Amino acid sequence: MLPDGSRDDVAALVAARTPILVLETTDEAEALELVLRAASRAPGGRGALPVFRWSVTDGLRRADVDLGGSQLHNADPPTLLRSVLENVAPAVYVLLDLHPWFDDPVVVRLLKDAAQRPLHLRSTLVLVSHAIDLPRELEHVAVHVPVAFPSAAERALVVDRTVQAWAAATGRVPHVDPHARELLVQRLAGLSRTDVARLAHGAVVDDGALTTRDLPAVERARFEALAADGVLSYEYATVGPADVVGLDSVVRWLLLRRPATDGTAPHLEAPRGVLLLGVQGCGKSLAARAAASILGVPLLRLDLAGVHDKFVGESERRLRDALAAADALAPCVLWVDEIEKAVATGDGDAGSARRVLGTLLTWLADRRSRVFVAATANDVTALPPELVRKGRFDELFFVDLPDEAARAALLRLHAGRRGLVLRDDELGPLVAASHAFSGAEVEQAVVSATYVAHAHGGTLDAGTVLAELHATRPLAVVMAERVQALRAWAGPRTVPAR
Repeated sequence: MLPDGSRDDVAALVAARTPILVLETTDEAEALELVLRAASRAPGGRGALPVFRWSVTDGLRRADVDLGGSQLHNADPPTLLRSVLENVAPAVYVLLDLHPWFDDPVVVRLLKDAAQRPLHLRSTLVLVSHAIDLPRELEHVAVHVPVAFPSAAERALVVDRTVQAWAAATGRVPHVDPHARELLVQRLAGLSRTDVARLAHGAVVDDGALTTRDLPAVERARFEALAADGVLSYEYATVGPADVVGLDSVVRWLLLRRPATDGTAPHLEAPRGVLLLGVQGCGKSLAARAAASILGVPLLRLDLAGVHDKFVGESERRLRDALAAADALAPCVLWVDEIEKAVATGDGDAGSARRVLGTLLTWLADRRSRVFVAATANDVTALPPELVRKGRFDELFFVDLPDEAARAALLRLHAGRRGLVLRDDELGPLVAASHAFSGAEVEQAVVSATYVAHAHGGTLDAGTVLAELHATRPLAVVMAERVQALRAWAGPRTVPAR
């Protein structure tokens, strides 16, 4: 969908007999409608220009009036372009499938000949596809028209018309939750008009109502339409604040910023994100996942290490595509796990990591979308200074080993999930035995105890858990020097997460 200003631009370019226009969009129907409207305006008082639509399967067909079947003999690209050159009457040709032939020198030559015709004989060729890499020798005669998506007002109109159409077809008035309608309009951002209509239709017809229950399915379908190259994934299962034990400061910080993220307070500036540093297994990834449910938005996971490609420039392109998709899917939480592994630079990466880092830093600094970035890191020494500085993230939290209260809560949580309710007199020895344990190590001790109990034919009890705790050597003991160095670095530089 093009904004009104761009529609005027297209009309002016068609009227000026611009040789080649490039429209990069997946919505072919909307692109054709745009060209039809532009060509229908009388350029210079000479009347409307005829518009032809061409595809490799359908050949050439008149689009502005119905003249019957297609010219199938013009399905071959060189034949089509020769036909354009033979036609002395100027027209507009919407070419939907031409880009795969850009490596054919005959096709490129014919395009150049069409572009260099005298003005009174010149037609306009409109190239339409989701991505068009124009040959360099054609760039000087082509104009790329930026494609925008339907505005919030246009999306709301599509949703309302969908509801009205369903009511007219069924004779029933569907129940429409105003808040759900508003959220649906927000969630459909970044999609073409065709996709907006399709998803709005699906939300209404499945149960004859428009409620918040329709939003998860819309979000998944929206992600599938916009996901980038396998680098971005939609996380269906998130966790709530009750699952984030011992990180109360992070939870409170997120709750304060929920209205600015979920759209209920659009006048507030959207938070940019947090960087969670800390000891492995202490809940950084859990907090990042919980951020989505706390903020009330979908969760996307960015595989930053997966963007690296052996071809020069391809890594940055894949990252740009993924970040553009995240922008289109806003509001959302973008989870980047173990960010240091993807941006750490070295002598063996041929500059790929540095270029990826530069692309990421530019996006972090310049973005205006409501994308909340939740990044985690274990090795602070591998993080570039320009990533850690204020401005990239709103806050740097340090996730330390759980204290006694947090370990008690973790033991109750994980034991309770496995059918064991711990008494206060049983909990004390377990808390003492789990000194220097991470949250993941506490959970694993309980899991190991369930295996032992099953092997002995009994049920899980506090004694079995205690034995597993005594048998475990936690990471903070095995790698005490590194953990202590991390704590020493984080003390004066970060905010405690608990």
